[in-house]
Amino acid sequence: MNEVLVSSASLKELISELYEKAGMEKEDAEYHAYGLVTASLRGVDSHGVMRTSAYLSRILNGAINVHPDIRIVEGSKSFVVMDADGASGYTAGKTGMRQAICLAKEYGTGTVIVRNSNHFGAAALYAQMAVEEGMVGISTTNVKPGMTAPGAAANVGGNNPFAIGIPTYNDFPFMLDMALSVVAGGKLKMAIAKGEKIPFDWATDKDGNHTDDPQKGFDGYFLPLGGFKGLGLSYAIDILCGVMSRGAFQNHIKNMYKDPLDPSRTCHMFVAMDLASIIDKDEIRQRMFEYREYLRGIPTKSGVPLMLPGEIEEASRIKREREGIPVPKSVYDELVKLAEDYKLSAHI
Repeated sequence: MNEVLVSSASLKELISELYEKAGMEKEDAEYHAYGLVTASLRGVDSHGVMRTSAYLSRILNGAINVHPDIRIVEGSKSFVVMDADGASGYTAGKTGMRQAICLAKEYGTGTVIVRNSNHFGAAALYAQMAVEEGMVGISTTNVKPGMTAPGAAANVGGNNPFAIGIPTYNDFPFMLDMALSVVAGGKLKMAIAKGEKIPFDWATDKDGNHTDDPQKGFDGYFLPLGGFKGLGLSYAIDILCGVMSRGAFQNHIKNMYKDPLDPSRTCHMFVAMDLASIIDKDEIRQRMFEYREYLRGIPTKSGVPLMLPGEIEEASRIKREREGIPVPKSVYDELVKLAEDYKLSAHI
């Protein structure tokens, strides 16, 4: 058996207790667990529970500051910069988007750039916070360069992800969550954990040669989505998040796997837009339903209707809430051992 089905509730309990025992504040530990399990529920396993031990190591070695002083350091009114003081990216992300939502309630829109943070997981987590307040949510982050340019054999830009969430008031929100490489780095980590090959157009090795070996690809360079178009978006995110916040950018950023003892110093940006100031819920519901039905009515060769971003993830969430989250056996065994080593009351 390569996978074990585990309930989302038991995973949340175990991860939360584990991080709290490692020294993280209870509220932050619970949110970290919520973020990891939510990603796995939505089928984004690359940013889910498989990362539990990696974050734990960073908590234990001090790369993540478990008692941060997150504060506003620049800006005014609807546009501010916050310093995360080396916090977990989950803690910094939640704080940053909360501030953006607060500003949007007052000004109509709120933009918060956060510097001096760490890896914040799946970007959709923070866009969803705004959606739940009836707002458009945009979240993005820079990361250490690990993506090459077509024809190059060196790190050029970061695989900088972003999410755009829009409330629909139907059965799921619009939620576009994507990185700028052909696939996110966590996909390679998942392939490594499962012992699987990867497509040749995902990454190159250290010499710039296309590879189907996920470890060689992870140690080498990711390929950008859309060639130089994806690379250009990578530059834009790095400039907005890192350069403009006076935070880290390009190779000033550290990688959570390749630099396990160092704070990542990543920078994020969160935008919230209050739709209530321009359109009411009923009209959003009606117009977004019409938008979705138009797409569903377009013929496809496979016969499968076109979907809005977020629809596949919502279907995964419903299924996995009911049946359990499929956890690779190697990750399952790792979690069981951590529970034993730390004498946790929680178990899976």
